[in-house]
Amino acid sequence: MTRTLAALPGAARRLCLSRRNGEICTREDGHRGLHHRTGGRLMWSDLQADPLACAGAGEPAEPAPTLPDGYPGGRALCPTCWAFVTPVNGVLAPHDSWRGDETREEADRRRDWFNSFGW
Repeated sequence: MTRTLAALPGAARRLCLSRRNGEICTREDGHRGLHHRTGGRLMWSDLQADPLACAGAGEPAEPAPTLPDGYPGGRALCPTCWAFVTPVNGVLAPHDSWRGDETREEADRRRDWFNSFGW
């Protein structure tokens, strides 16, 4: 039986998550060779990868709605990379593009937020 990616423990951390033109590499973390987006023809090297810094920094932002437990804690959702980022003076602070959640707990809370408030 095939399980969805979200159902795998720590799934996001098992993927490479390098980006090119906003597309995320779907090969295993630490893979050798070119980055590749499963389901597409896009392949790239590290030299062609998007920079870690997100281009969404400086965009107007308001804190996102919160779950009953307070998540995401006053952070705003970046419309470019989908990271939760602390707004500074009404704009998104400089940040790296979202590359997956650090923990399974963060991934679960993030999933609950998106299921509650949408994309």
